[in-house]
Amino acid sequence: MVENALLTPINIDGKKETLAEFYISFNKLRVAWAGDPKLKDLEFLPGAGRSKFTLQQDSVLGAFYGLILKKNLSVEKVDKDLSIITVKVESKNELFSKYFTEILVKTVSDFYIDTKTKKSAQNVKVLQKLTDSVRSELNLAITGVASTSDVNPNANPALQILKVPSQHHQVDVEANGAMLSEVVKNLELAKISLRKETPFIQVIDRPILPLESKEVKKTTAFIVGGIIGGLLMMILLVFRKQYKNIMASDNG
Repeated sequence: MVENALLTPINIDGKKETLAEFYISFNKLRVAWAGDPKLKDLEFLPGAGRSKFTLQQDSVLGAFYGLILKKNLSVEKVDKDLSIITVKVESKNELFSKYFTEILVKTVSDFYIDTKTKKSAQNVKVLQKLTDSVRSELNLAITGVASTSDVNPNANPALQILKVPSQHHQVDVEANGAMLSEVVKNLELAKISLRKETPFIQVIDRPILPLESKEVKKTTAFIVGGIIGGLLMMILLVFRKQYKNIMASDNG
C-alpha cells in the first residue's frame, strides 16, 4: 500500500511527478546519490510499469517503505470500541505529508473494498454481460418478426408455409423475453448483495494546509523554558540571600 501510494502521480508547481520523486527531492537524496553511478540517474516516473523496475529501483522503494514506516507514518485506533482510525504522517515537507496521507488512505480503502466485494462484483459483471447478450438476441428476434411481415405484407392465408419464418421469430421473442426477465431479476438481486457487502468507509477529517509545524512547538517550548528557568533562578537567588542573612545573624 505504501509503495502504491509512493508511485501515485501528483502535481507540484504545475509539474507532474510521483510522490517517490517528490520524497527524493525534498530530502535532497540526489545530492547524496551523486557519487553512486547506480543511483544518480534513478527515477520513478509517472506511469512507469512496476513490473519493469530495476533491482536498484526495487531496493530504493523498499528502503523508502522502511523509513516511512519507521519515522513518518503512524496509524492508530482512536478507541477500541469505535471503528475510527487516525493516520498521521510527519515529514520535512507539509505537501508530502498531506498528499501521502490522502493517497494512502484512498489506496487502502479501495483495496479493502475490492477485496471484500471481489466475488460479488464478479457475479454482477457476469450477469450484466449475460443480460446485455439476451437483450440483444431479443431485439434481433423482434426485428426478425417485423422483417418477415414486411417481406410478405399480403400473404395468402391458404399458404401456411409463409407463416413459418414469422412463427420461428415469435418463438425466439417469447423465449428470450422470458429469459431476459429471469436474468434481470438475478442481476438486481446480485447488485443488492454487492451493496450489502460493500464496506462503508468515510473520511471524517482531512489535512488542511498549512499543517502544524513542530518547529513552532520547539520555539514555544524554548521561550517557555527560558521564562521558567529565569523564575527558578530568581527564586534560587532569593533563597540564597535569605540563607546568607540567616548565617550572618547566627554568627553575630
